[in-house]
Amino acid sequence: MSRYTGRCACGAVTAAIAGDAIQVRQCWCRQCQQIAAGSPTTNAMFATDDLTIHGDLTETSYVAASGNTLTQSFCGKCGTQVMGRSSARPQFRTLRLGFLDVPNDLAPQVAIWTEDAPAWAVIDPKLEVFPRQPPPPPTA
Repeated sequence: MSRYTGRCACGAVTAAIAGDAIQVRQCWCRQCQQIAAGSPTTNAMFATDDLTIHGDLTETSYVAASGNTLTQSFCGKCGTQVMGRSSARPQFRTLRLGFLDVPNDLAPQVAIWTEDAPAWAVIDPKLEVFPRQPPPPPTA
């Protein structure tokens, strides 16, 4: 049984996630701001083995400020951002909260790359904050 499901805006890409989120992060890096219209991306990290994707994803990769290769996946038909993955952490996938169906129980716990945030950014003071790359998330 799926713990979470997801779908893009046009329905061409769907997902089923069997496990719980490992961590939920807001990312303020410049690349995330570019794909999120100037705001952070908000991402739930899941174990790669807990994720099943149906449909065709379009991908783009680049070397991020962390030095890791990041691969961003999105629906090639409607452009909905689906997930990212890092070469440093192949055991995880970071799914965009907007892709997930009713992710009401997933709220950010951590804000990362805050040194790249614009001056007008409002970062919840209750979140754990990392100016740059955070350590790996805890595993269960």
